[in-house]
Amino acid sequence: MNIPANNPLLTSWVEVPEHSDFPIQNLPFGIFKTAQLTPRVGVRIGDFVLDLKTLFVLGYLENLPFELADFDTFYLNGLMKKGKKGSRDLRNRISKLLQADFDDLMVNEHHVAQVLIPISQVEMCMPVQIGDYTDFYSSREHATNVGTMFRDPANALLPNWLWIPVGYHGRASSVILSGEAFYRPKGQIKPDPAADPIFAACRNLDFELETAFITFDGKPLGDSISTAEAEEFIFGMVLFNDWSARDIQTWEYVPLGPFLAKNFASSISAWIVTLDALEPFKVSSPEQHPEVLSYLKYEGLKSYDIALEVAIQPENSVETVISRSNFKYMYWNMAQQLAHHTVNGCNIRGGDLMGSGTISGPTEDSYGSMLELAWKGTKPLKLNDGSERKFIQDLDTVILRGHCEKDGVRIGFGEVSAKVLPAKN
Repeated sequence: MNIPANNPLLTSWVEVPEHSDFPIQNLPFGIFKTAQLTPRVGVRIGDFVLDLKTLFVLGYLENLPFELADFDTFYLNGLMKKGKKGSRDLRNRISKLLQADFDDLMVNEHHVAQVLIPISQVEMCMPVQIGDYTDFYSSREHATNVGTMFRDPANALLPNWLWIPVGYHGRASSVILSGEAFYRPKGQIKPDPAADPIFAACRNLDFELETAFITFDGKPLGDSISTAEAEEFIFGMVLFNDWSARDIQTWEYVPLGPFLAKNFASSISAWIVTLDALEPFKVSSPEQHPEVLSYLKYEGLKSYDIALEVAIQPENSVETVISRSNFKYMYWNMAQQLAHHTVNGCNIRGGDLMGSGTISGPTEDSYGSMLELAWKGTKPLKLNDGSERKFIQDLDTVILRGHCEKDGVRIGFGEVSAKVLPAKN
């Protein structure tokens, strides 16, 4: 697919540091504010944010299907109402305005000073108003590891796992932005299998290394989206940490699945990297056996080579990278997830959030959760400051990062981080 903004040869008149996640080939969307500016739509370029509201007022976004309200807003939902073509045309226009050999904006220093804001002066906001949130369970390695720990290693995958992209409906109200701390959850746990459960703070708090995709408006209730159509309904991707209270979950998940163990907090990154920007990094998905049912079949490349890492930073200490994984390991791809989600006629709406599920790779250092990395607490991880972790402790900050790299171009997501506060009394 020829998307002008993806040209690896493009350079910008805006200085972009070497190894930045945000070169001119990225241009992710987000919502920001400053001490002087109300929340509005921005695009990241290097260590700057491009103010699209002001850019629109100054006349640089003419002949596009947008109005001022699409940029002067608390959320990206209005912009996404214009669909894939609208966001693609907007990103291509912004790319042109920022290119080194195009001087319409560059030569107007007064305008540049108004629209280009140093990231140090910016406070990021929640990028979308999330209507619904669904989390999938699509890493074969992760599902196998969990099944091995808690069930029969010889039959680690449940009978339906290789047939359907397993998912569940999550809680949108507790999705929080990167940088926002949260309190350790409380609930029922059963530390002694032979005794009654107790009410206590979670003792086995875990992260889950995930990405998530954010949708455009879908089809009416009753209609479904095919794998061939799916990418037209996906705006972009974020990093996602779907926090998990393992001990609460162990006790509560039968018969209906996780509840309090998952609905206390889920962290997303601030910048939405468009699916268009990720187009050059498409790769093959893992082979699927048995052959999937007809509505889950697809053609072409549907996965992405996104390198991922997880770090833990204890209070007043250095961070330790504890896992390096990759989105390309996912058994079920996003097109299949969206096709399955809608095959029964379920309608999706602009701003819906779809979590990938924990992304674990094939090696022990590529697992996507503490449950796996420390193998249910039997193999504690040693951090750079000499301390050990079986699960996440109070005042730990967990940081997820991700990027793609090819042909000298690096497209990144920044990071998603959150600090764990002690449980409230």
